[in-house]
Amino acid sequence: MQFRAPNRLIDRADALAAVLGEDRTDVLVTALREYLQDAAHDDALTQEIAAAYYDDEINFEQLKALVGAEEAANLRVLKQQLDEDFIDEVADA
Repeated sequence: MQFRAPNRLIDRADALAAVLGEDRTDVLVTALREYLQDAAHDDALTQEIAAAYYDDEINFEQLKALVGAEEAANLRVLKQQLDEDFIDEVADA
């Protein structure tokens, strides 16, 4: 896997890695892990993730990786209910 980033960002990661006695990869992996963890608890972003799942832009496994197993299960149930409601509405029309 290749990763591209602005030189200034890489320089900052290298400087922090030197301070921590780690390598750049460790610093970037930690930063990415923390970002994704924070994103999973951001209500607005969670709504965007749910919308992407409802629109079939991401699959259930991707949803689960982003929001956790419990929240993903809840969103799957809601999606099934929404799909059933849509089918009922179309059948009644």
